[in-house]
Amino acid sequence: MYALGAIVVALLVLVALLRLKIKIGLSLVMAAGVLAVLLGVTPQAMWAQLVAEWRNRALTQTTPYLFVSLASLLLLVNVVGEAMGQIGLSSRLAPAMQGLFRSRRVALAVVPLMMGMLPTPGGIMLSAPMVREAGDKIGVERSRLAAINFFFRHQWEPIWPLFPAIPLIQSMLGVSAGRLVGYHLVLTVTGIVAGVVFLLLVGIPPRRHEQGDSKAGLGSHTKDFVHAFWPIAFTAVLYIGLHVPPAVAILLAILGLLLLHRVDVRRWPGIFKAAKEPDMVLLLFGALWFKLNLEAGGAVGSVVDFFAQLHMPVASIVFLLPFLVAASTGVTTGTVAITYPFLMAYIVRDGQMDLGMETLAFAGLQFGLAISPIHLCLALSASYFQTSLLRIILKVLPAALCIAAAGLAAAVLI
Repeated sequence: MYALGAIVVALLVLVALLRLKIKIGLSLVMAAGVLAVLLGVTPQAMWAQLVAEWRNRALTQTTPYLFVSLASLLLLVNVVGEAMGQIGLSSRLAPAMQGLFRSRRVALAVVPLMMGMLPTPGGIMLSAPMVREAGDKIGVERSRLAAINFFFRHQWEPIWPLFPAIPLIQSMLGVSAGRLVGYHLVLTVTGIVAGVVFLLLVGIPPRRHEQGDSKAGLGSHTKDFVHAFWPIAFTAVLYIGLHVPPAVAILLAILGLLLLHRVDVRRWPGIFKAAKEPDMVLLLFGALWFKLNLEAGGAVGSVVDFFAQLHMPVASIVFLLPFLVAASTGVTTGTVAITYPFLMAYIVRDGQMDLGMETLAFAGLQFGLAISPIHLCLALSASYFQTSLLRIILKVLPAALCIAAAGLAAAVLI
């Protein structure tokens, strides 16, 4: 019971720091430090935990490896965005997507959906101006535009390897990327379909472009789209299909992008300087330190025993833990690092991996993020579209509930 209380206190500290507008990374590091003190995790105990990992786990499941690989991934994603910007691909991507779809209603969803494949910090603002421009032309209310931009951008999160949560879960569970993505696919498909139904078919007239694109224009849009999108698709194929570490895959994509577009080598250092994103590194460090504290401090076993005494249905525990942490923090990677050590007892039972139950856990995480007032993307959307957080949350709630239902179905049926 004490361990659970310590975790709650640490999470409350995290929420308080975020409400004080302290950056996410620093806030999570400070919360992890509070947890270490409350659980009495000494440097010696931390070192012993790291040594035990080294001896008993595969290299790819050790904390140092996870930190280096995921930090590299986070930083290199920024480099991709910078390279695409300097080459001129970013400015052509959104117009190309709008030009490829005659229906403005479809274009409203496609722009944030496709640009969401590049999860740069604050990246939701890349698609916001284009969503607003397209929506204003057909008279869509701003709160709905904000909801569309926010909701569709995050529908790749369960399956896309550029989001660090997926490699982190894969490493913790010891499963292949293809198998994990195969189970999570139901969440992405459900999210997109539900978003179309509740955000696009409701409240938006099915109007067409005033003038259709010519065949020449269509060909130009297709060319721009392929040029801008191939590095992202290339990274996913290497990771999911060939099991190349995501950081290595995205580095190869960056090099291919620079060479293909004949970018002067003298410009490369300036492009790679975009990797300087200390808060994202702190976020990852804090998340993994929090996870290590839980393991080194013996909190995992204590909390699992506590829930066992409550005789709660396993599905409710698996859903509620990530939901509550995600709703409280608005951070995907942190939620995975904090909750999955506990959930392992329910996901892996009698030596058998239940990925249907893990999918339910991720559905809980997604549902929490969708309605979290602390979620940075939600706050940015509300500010840009000049609407309230509550109005956006109410708009996305029906679609988010469908994702939760899909997770429950996966746990029961798969």
